[in-house]
Amino acid sequence: MSPPVGGLTVDAFERAIDDHLERMRVVRRLSPHTIDATRRDLRRFRTFIESDTADTVHVDTHRIRGFVAALNQEGMSARTIARKLSSVRGFFEHLVSIGALSHNPAAGVRAPKMVRRLPKALDPDQTAQLLDGSPNGSVIERRDVAMAELLYGSGLRLAELVDTNIGDVDLQAKLVRVTGKGQRDRIVPLSEQSISSLKTWLATRPSTPSTAPLFTVRGEARISPRTVQARLKKMANTSILNDGVHPHMLRHSFASHVLESSGDLRAVQELLGHVNLSTTQIYTHVDFQHLAKVYDAAHPRAHRTTDKDKEPHGDQADHV
Repeated sequence: MSPPVGGLTVDAFERAIDDHLERMRVVRRLSPHTIDATRRDLRRFRTFIESDTADTVHVDTHRIRGFVAALNQEGMSARTIARKLSSVRGFFEHLVSIGALSHNPAAGVRAPKMVRRLPKALDPDQTAQLLDGSPNGSVIERRDVAMAELLYGSGLRLAELVDTNIGDVDLQAKLVRVTGKGQRDRIVPLSEQSISSLKTWLATRPSTPSTAPLFTVRGEARISPRTVQARLKKMANTSILNDGVHPHMLRHSFASHVLESSGDLRAVQELLGHVNLSTTQIYTHVDFQHLAKVYDAAHPRAHRTTDKDKEPHGDQADHV
């Protein structure tokens, strides 16, 4: 067990949290969503240790394990606990980096083991029905189809789609530049269907500057993530009678379908903008599920033998 972290007054502890969040915003350039989530996590941790804190904060590995155990007893999911622990670990790592602490008391603490859930994806037929079967008459419908085509055709994250400007799209070169997590830029190919739908949408917005948002609501304001989610849900409910479709599902579908066709995991990693290949490897499990279904349907020895098949017939009974 590491020695306790002491010597930080309550006020200094609070200021350290604010400094850490500011560094995340300015230096690491993380998204507002990530910063807000980290702020909530650290406030929750601060509330937990407040019960035994007077004027000075003392935290050791044992107390952090107690924090994890308390969250677990509340029935919080392993994924959420892991995120909160990561926020705490990152905060103390920040204190170490600026010389306020000599060690990170959260470094050796582990979250409960997570059950890794496979991402849900539409199959190619469902995707085609969603994209080809949606109305495309009104201006809003043209925008919605263009958004869905770009989410699936290029595997964009929701935030990347919302933040894209007109100047980021090069229809002639068939490319779109997006800014992903950690403010990392990447260039992604555009599908022919995406190009066609984008041309149809942009034709409704003549003489729009390249710095303008690619997707807007009335009045040329940038569309919000919540609006994208709601519009895609409505599209799916109309075309494939499924109101559970969300933007990330189209990204999952993109990754699954490309990997299924190519088998090139590294290429999928680059297209998705994943820093670590391990993040992309979850799609190998999705691909295996597809292969297993093909095997079960096609291989003559894949089917389970029924009890009737196991019963001996005729003379065979005497030899069993």
